[in-house]
Amino acid sequence: MVRERKEPHGLVIVNTGDGKGKTTASIGLAVRAAGNGLRVLIIQFIKGRWKTGESQSLPKLAPNIQLVRMGMGFTIERLRDPRIPMEEHEEAAARAFERAREVVLADEYDMIVLDEILGSIKAGLIALDDVLGLIRDKPPRLHLVLTGRGAPPELVDAADLVTEMKLVKHPLQQGIKAQRGIEF
Repeated sequence: MVRERKEPHGLVIVNTGDGKGKTTASIGLAVRAAGNGLRVLIIQFIKGRWKTGESQSLPKLAPNIQLVRMGMGFTIERLRDPRIPMEEHEEAAARAFERAREVVLADEYDMIVLDEILGSIKAGLIALDDVLGLIRDKPPRLHLVLTGRGAPPELVDAADLVTEMKLVKHPLQQGIKAQRGIEF
């Protein structure tokens, strides 16, 4: 029998995998949380400044949901904008992580989504140990959501809930370009 907890218990949630939907699921979770009166902050680590559906719609849900975009764009070599030096990506990731650490420790939000932080770890922009430390230091009531491909086993172990999005079929495999409202 599972006993119901009386004290708040913030979860560490990881949305990972090679399939589409990690950010989308996290934003859905954020909308659900905001609908229940929770204060939500979303920090986007990798995604650049281009116009996306979430960057257009989420500000309409303020002050319940706040979106902060801090990344410089893709860091994967075949997708990276060559006009942006890797040093700028590194600096942006460091600023984003420092901001995340500040808001987590300030205990002003009920849920914080660190979108594409796993990509920042994989690209070597953020140390896994720093993220694990953030999880250990978070206030007990805070829900912390981490997204991106390739969640390291240590992060999976530290999480309460892990969902893996599995790629079965994707339009890009058929030569269909990314669609506004679906991909971005």
